[in-house]
Amino acid sequence: MQYPIAVPVIQNPAGFDISIESLEEFERGLDPLHPENSKVSCHILGYGEISTVFEIQTPNLHGLAFKRMCCFESADELVPYVEAYLEYTRIIEHEAGLRLPPYGYAMFINHSGRPIFYIIQKRLHPASIGSKALKWMEPQEISLLFELVLQELQKIWQFNQAHADCQIGINGQISNWAIEGFNAEQPELDEQSTLYYLDTSTPFLRLQGVEQLNPELFLRSAPPYLVCVLRSLFLQDVMERYYDARQVVIDLLANFYKEQRAELIPDLLSTANSFYSRHANGLEIEPVQEKEVSDYYREDRIIWSLYLSMRQFDRFVRGKLFRQEYPYILPGKIRR
Repeated sequence: MQYPIAVPVIQNPAGFDISIESLEEFERGLDPLHPENSKVSCHILGYGEISTVFEIQTPNLHGLAFKRMCCFESADELVPYVEAYLEYTRIIEHEAGLRLPPYGYAMFINHSGRPIFYIIQKRLHPASIGSKALKWMEPQEISLLFELVLQELQKIWQFNQAHADCQIGINGQISNWAIEGFNAEQPELDEQSTLYYLDTSTPFLRLQGVEQLNPELFLRSAPPYLVCVLRSLFLQDVMERYYDARQVVIDLLANFYKEQRAELIPDLLSTANSFYSRHANGLEIEPVQEKEVSDYYREDRIIWSLYLSMRQFDRFVRGKLFRQEYPYILPGKIRR
């Protein structure tokens, strides 16, 4: 697959009524340090380690969520990523059977010569996002939502069992799921409720045992003096965990600490262990212990808090002292 990156590319399989020129205008006026002060009005919907999700508040872009990927330094890096992204979304949607919101994508070279990739999704109601829906739901409904997520994750593991030459990974955290038709005023959920999977920007895909996602992209936003440390100590673990059913469920459970709902974890832990005792189907998943979840979260919190602090310092050094471009948008203080 060859893309003329010098020429803007937009794909709208969902039929979104947008133009590449509108996105280029937004990108030209974007202030990564203070995105709320950008020339084109926008609202940040969420942050990732290498991406940021916007709602761009202009008439022809309203009602959509734009995930901005700016970690590429050349077309030689972007093109393989796009190929992996397209194959990953095809497999998880059409072969594994997850549901994705209507989506498209766009890519172009921005004003500073950096390749930019935007994933475009239909913007779902904020209350329907799993992490937001928690505050509207009773504990028994949250337990049901958790089991629905486990059922969706099971589709991934079943696909992997059936395809030795093609393996897919997934980030199952509760914020990566949305409940179709969820109404915060009447927060009803049942066994037939449908979930959307939102996080397609990290295409964990292995073909013939070869990772299709360039792991160095995870490190691109790290300060230079941390790259070697992160590469040697954490990168392989991060890449591996999303292909492992047990690690994914530990990560999902630990996420409830970050969502300030730690009181739910014992019951959800029982739900997970019960689910896998009934539906493991050869996965051989050992029961998860609560201490494993708390230890995992404690370590994760320390690592990511330090990582964010170092990125903020790097942004100050590069942007304020050396007047260099810093293309990444960093979150403010995160409750963990």
